[in-house]
Amino acid sequence: MERELVTLAARGDTDAFAALARLSSNRLFAIAYRIVRDHHLAEDALQQALVTIWDELPRLRDPDKFDAWSYRLIVRASVAAFRRERRTNVVELLASDAEPVGDDPSRTIVDRDQLERAFRLLSPDHRAVLVLRHFEGLSVGEIAEVLDVPIGTAGSRLHYAARELHSALQAGLRPGTVQARTA
Repeated sequence: MERELVTLAARGDTDAFAALARLSSNRLFAIAYRIVRDHHLAEDALQQALVTIWDELPRLRDPDKFDAWSYRLIVRASVAAFRRERRTNVVELLASDAEPVGDDPSRTIVDRDQLERAFRLLSPDHRAVLVLRHFEGLSVGEIAEVLDVPIGTAGSRLHYAARELHSALQAGLRPGTVQARTA
């Protein structure tokens, strides 16, 4: 079904493109949001990616590659939106001295908050590879295809992104740690 829609949309069929956009938008928005961490920036990235898809679709040689190609476009649009709107204000976030123990439901909230703060410290390129790997479940080879980089580069980015996230999490676990920026 999707292959047929891609083929028709590539020929200029606006109804087929609208159907294709409806099928893809939620998935693409989720990727954008996980990279930029801002609803409005994710919407902007999605709109930009959809415009690019419409403009460039006639040049897509293999309709079966639509998913990987659209991932590449949403990642590029998300990184560009993030860089355009990079926040310059500094916010201090202090880690709590009190650590919940046991099956305390607030522990999950604290963990999620620490992960969110650490993730926001990553560059958009590092966010992108982590999102593609851990949220979309892509292999390193598929990430390389999406980002249009050699497989070794994709693996290296994934390694450094995980290392940077781990370091940010470790720094965030120390009471009184100050996080330098948000985004």
